[in-house]
Amino acid sequence: MNDDGLTDAVQEAGAVELLLIRHGESEGNVAATEARLAGAEVIEVPARDADVNLSDLGQEQAKALGTALARIPEADRPDAVVSSPYARARQTAEIAVRTAGWPVKVLSDERLRDRELGILDRLTRLGVESRYPEEAERRLWLGKLYYRPPGGESWADVALRLRSVLDELNTLNSGKRVMLVCHDAVIMLVRYVLEGMSEEEVLDLAATTSILNASITRYLRPSGAGPWTLDSFNVADHLTEQGVSVTEHAGDASVHPR
Repeated sequence: MNDDGLTDAVQEAGAVELLLIRHGESEGNVAATEARLAGAEVIEVPARDADVNLSDLGQEQAKALGTALARIPEADRPDAVVSSPYARARQTAEIAVRTAGWPVKVLSDERLRDRELGILDRLTRLGVESRYPEEAERRLWLGKLYYRPPGGESWADVALRLRSVLDELNTLNSGKRVMLVCHDAVIMLVRYVLEGMSEEEVLDLAATTSILNASITRYLRPSGAGPWTLDSFNVADHLTEQGVSVTEHAGDASVHPR
């Protein structure tokens, strides 16, 4: 178990609420959009994926998120805030918690990290098709859930690590509330696991829905046991209410096997 992980925050049986937050807009999000619009093969990110920071707008989104979180009554605030260790998620969590004025330490858990892309890292779709045409065909054949790039992960691989995180929600003290700050694929796959989705269902969702930066997804389970109920999904109203731009940085929408 990770020394900084979820079970060190709170222990023994039955979380009742789960908040899922996507990080604010990152410099990588901006670079990927610019590369796609320019027809480039390589995304000129400023650092390795784990070290990519929030953009200036992403920082503003994190502050707006924190302002929204500050409205939560003290009795209903999360008992634990756990972040992906990637800089963009960690920065979002820390800015939001500080802005909200919550006296809670942001913990890290590497199981919440973004999907690893292996040899396809930093490549646009055009770059993959140009440099690794066989991989491009294999990705189309297998679909997003099961395609694993060399040196990387499939969505199924990510779901496997997330299952252990979500299982720990069943071993927390009764009545506990948890907030996870993570990535778009992670949020999609939490839905896949908690709602028992089929491959077709999760890929249909991924093809039609982009997880917005600094958005909030909320699950409830008042009894602290059994299945979770999706209360709200991909909500970013707190950004528009505060005059902060809502950004949509989605991955490749070609997700179904062919």
